[in-house]
Amino acid sequence: MASMLSRFFKFGSQNIAIDLGTANTLVYVQDRGIVLNEPSVVAIETINGIKRVKAVGDDAKMMMGKTPDNIQAIRPLRDGVIADIEVAEEMIKHFIRKVNGSKSLLRYPEIVICVPSGSTSVERRAIRDAASNAGASQVFLILEPMAAAIGADMPVTEPVGSMVVDIGGGTTEVAVLSLRGLAYTTSVRVGGDKMDEAIVSYVRRHHNLLIGESTAERIKKDFGIAIVPADGVGETIHIKGRDLVNGVPKEITITQANVAEALSEPISAIVEGVRIALENTAPELAADIVDQGIVLTGGGALIRGLDEHLRDETGLPVSVAEDPLSCVALGTGRAMEDPIYRGVLMTA
Repeated sequence: MASMLSRFFKFGSQNIAIDLGTANTLVYVQDRGIVLNEPSVVAIETINGIKRVKAVGDDAKMMMGKTPDNIQAIRPLRDGVIADIEVAEEMIKHFIRKVNGSKSLLRYPEIVICVPSGSTSVERRAIRDAASNAGASQVFLILEPMAAAIGADMPVTEPVGSMVVDIGGGTTEVAVLSLRGLAYTTSVRVGGDKMDEAIVSYVRRHHNLLIGESTAERIKKDFGIAIVPADGVGETIHIKGRDLVNGVPKEITITQANVAEALSEPISAIVEGVRIALENTAPELAADIVDQGIVLTGGGALIRGLDEHLRDETGLPVSVAEDPLSCVALGTGRAMEDPIYRGVLMTA
């Protein structure tokens, strides 16, 4: 009878894996795969000094940079770690409720959350507390590069060295993995956000035009390129923003080569991180990496020509994972479901 009850509760409460990203949060439910992928944004409304959550995810993202005084669109994660724990907790609760729907009575699942390899124990405790308060009976953590490697089908359980570069919104994780562990890891606090900032400051410096984060992100996604196009110009891009000289809205035109120039600084920081990791890799593992190559995951891997640029800089084979955006979430989910990977989970 007891085993039946425990089976019933296990059935009722599906374990959840969360890729808590700076830009997007993905939720993976046991036996169902990825069921939610929304921006990590929360809109908070203040009425008579009392704060309440107005919108989370996609709805809140649309409000970014367009809110009246009493509404604030907040991104609770910065550089891959929780910057605002209360808002992060509300966000996790909201996503769990959205995923579980009417089954909220049976809501005591195990939750696996991935954390950046460079996060401190205080930052990890903040993530664990946020998940516990959101209704998790048990919280496990998994390191982001490990989750990315599992999601990209890399041989992490074998005695073979492989290298993964996960370029997220807030951080770029570079890791050398072997035998279910990280042989070497480094976390560079450069990612998609820094690329957006680089585009904003480039346009401000060269054209006296102020553009918002969302505009910069759109330029990066549609026209982002790591190497100057072959013809030295590439596509032309129309941008609207506020003229800093006259203070009026204005439209200008820039080229893809300008975008490559704007992105050169964050991209060289990522290349430097890869170099440092290669310098610190044990010789036997380095020999494996020459054969296996480097695998790119995360949203930043979608920047055109980045794999080519890394190949030129390191002389190693570089490939982009099949589905770079959901690699970490898939890997976190697999680590939760598959007993082979259980060893990589950490109790917080």
